[in-house]
Amino acid sequence: MKNILEINNLKKYFNSPAGSVKAVDGIDLKIKKGETFGLVGESGCGKSTLIRTILRLLKPSYGQIFLNNNDITNYEQSELKNIRKEMSLVFQDPHSSLNPRMTVFDTLSRPFKIHNLAKNKEEMTVEIVRLLKLMGLQTEHMIRFPHELSGGQKQRIGIARALAVEPELVFFDEPTSALDVSVQAKILKLLDKTRKEFDLTYFYISHDINLIRVVSDRIGVMYLGKMVEIGDAKTIYDKPKHPYTKGLFKSVPVPDPDIKLKDALVGEVPSPVNPPQGCNFSPRCPEAIDKCQKEEPKLKKLDDGRRVACHLF
Repeated sequence: MKNILEINNLKKYFNSPAGSVKAVDGIDLKIKKGETFGLVGESGCGKSTLIRTILRLLKPSYGQIFLNNNDITNYEQSELKNIRKEMSLVFQDPHSSLNPRMTVFDTLSRPFKIHNLAKNKEEMTVEIVRLLKLMGLQTEHMIRFPHELSGGQKQRIGIARALAVEPELVFFDEPTSALDVSVQAKILKLLDKTRKEFDLTYFYISHDINLIRVVSDRIGVMYLGKMVEIGDAKTIYDKPKHPYTKGLFKSVPVPDPDIKLKDALVGEVPSPVNPPQGCNFSPRCPEAIDKCQKEEPKLKKLDDGRRVACHLF
């Protein structure tokens, strides 16, 4: 199966009074067409910055981004308009991602107007009704404002807006974190059905490991701007290799008051302005050796197909 997305040594640094913030620091990744990829990591590890850089909402500091074998790294604004139809983003907070002054019709009509996807208002209305039905909503929702919708309905509108341009690749930035658990399940089922129906490729980012485990074909684990482990979802979840991945998974609470968390992560994430020498995780790693504090580990391919950035392998 061909790669729809490929990024090579991607970096995104931000200037700050304290120095250069290394939000994304040398990521290599390939996403196959039709797969669902999940990226996990603690808050502040660079997940959101990574997808915004891939989408070219942020300009990369270094590296290359290939979409369908086309190098889009240095595209100008006029060229970026074309790739906006190939990649879409569903934002984290459905309450703030919709304009409170615009009706659902106005919100969903924007992609059609910007990309000239409809010949006239009648054709556009038909397409908007189709999108609403696809999301399990009714035609009457067209005239409603965001404050007249529930959280789940707002997120469905956000998803409909992302799908309006018929993209190949859809990014989800914590798509269900602001929703009730029962609503989360419905949204995830809807997304899975839509992916199969339209042969879409999904890229989820979340700190909810259980969610990523359920929806993903492959998982990537990110720490302080770097990828530390990547591979098949079931393989990594059943037997994580990297010490950070182990600690991250053990930090997931279990719904049983008699079970206490063991070997969970300790310490604080180092500053991305001044990361540790050698392995970024070494100050918090219970398995660290001398080499970890001197030399940065590279991603190595193991026998089971996964890649791990750790000197222990």
